[in-house]
Amino acid sequence: MPLTRSQAELLAREGMAALRNGNAATAYDKLLLLQDGAPGIPAPWFLIAQAAQALGRDEEADAALVKFLAVEPRHLAALLTMAALKVRRGDDRAAQSFYRTALNVAAQPGTTVPPMLVPMLRAGETFLAEVASRFTEHLDQILVGTRGATGKHSARTQQALDLLAGRTELYLQQPSMFYFPGLAQRAFFEREEFAWVASMEASTAAICAELERVLATDDGFAPYVQSMPDRPAPANPLLDDPSWSAFQLWQGGAPVEPNASLCPQTMAALASAPIPVIAGRSPMAIFSRLKPGTHIRPHHGMLNTRLICHLPLIAPDGCGLRVGAETRHWKTGEMLIFDDSFEHEAWNRGRETRVVLLFEIWRPELTPDERAALTDIFEAIDTYQGAAVDTG
Repeated sequence: MPLTRSQAELLAREGMAALRNGNAATAYDKLLLLQDGAPGIPAPWFLIAQAAQALGRDEEADAALVKFLAVEPRHLAALLTMAALKVRRGDDRAAQSFYRTALNVAAQPGTTVPPMLVPMLRAGETFLAEVASRFTEHLDQILVGTRGATGKHSARTQQALDLLAGRTELYLQQPSMFYFPGLAQRAFFEREEFAWVASMEASTAAICAELERVLATDDGFAPYVQSMPDRPAPANPLLDDPSWSAFQLWQGGAPVEPNASLCPQTMAALASAPIPVIAGRSPMAIFSRLKPGTHIRPHHGMLNTRLICHLPLIAPDGCGLRVGAETRHWKTGEMLIFDDSFEHEAWNRGRETRVVLLFEIWRPELTPDERAALTDIFEAIDTYQGAAVDTG
């Protein structure tokens, strides 16, 4: 005979009370009577699962959770209970899936996690970290014979493995103004790839001598990010802050005087690089100064059609540059070349000021016809709306 609503409510209360009191057998017997539901009361599959799990009836608990999650697929407690049950039953793959889903649910805006579930979430994080470690060890053992004569995988293969194992994150070009498709997703380029770099690096001492004369007067440096009276102030904590400042050599496609005349060796060295020539926009070149304790927050550059070059002139300890997932450190006289359309940040955690010669070059993959077209495109954009300003 089907249960009446009052009978079902009584059984549910008695079953929940038994669960709270640790009497799983009584709870299971009473709750199981409700598996077909009653008028206005659905079957309490989650409670049945909890009672069955407490009695070691894992298969029945699993089946009950499947039924409950079919109706409530994002129920945090049920997801965590199922994940723990899968671990106990030796099904690590399924446990990973349930734990990841539970963690995603918990991270959603507006989600309030009951305190009793916090240890279960932490257990899930620990489990996923352990599984990832075992997976990484498995890959390393299996692939040890595939590294070739050098004993290492190619850079691309290693990056793919690091992404697969969760050792690194995927970063892609995300320029804030203009995206050109089909260019390699590379954060850093190596100095040896560019024939002109060696001659510029050879000029480091001469450039440093000119920088020393500039620094001796401390005249001509201005904050890299500046407010403009006819534009909204950019949301940058270094706005109008001389902690990150620039001594302009080329700006908006024209040499900046008297700065350029003070640095003839620097200007001559810059002439060897494939710098874009775009009216009102490029060449651009500066001495970029970063004082101790300064952090340039993560941001994206405007274009992916260029690379940013840093020739380090003063490179103290404690300074670094992260582009995408990779961090490098400046070394005096050794060029750093990177795609600033990737998320990047820089810092000076040392005790001395860092200074680099900063300029841009064309992406090497761009053909002469593409460079000419891009020059026309950027000039047309600027003719219509004015030159874009890099606000860091």
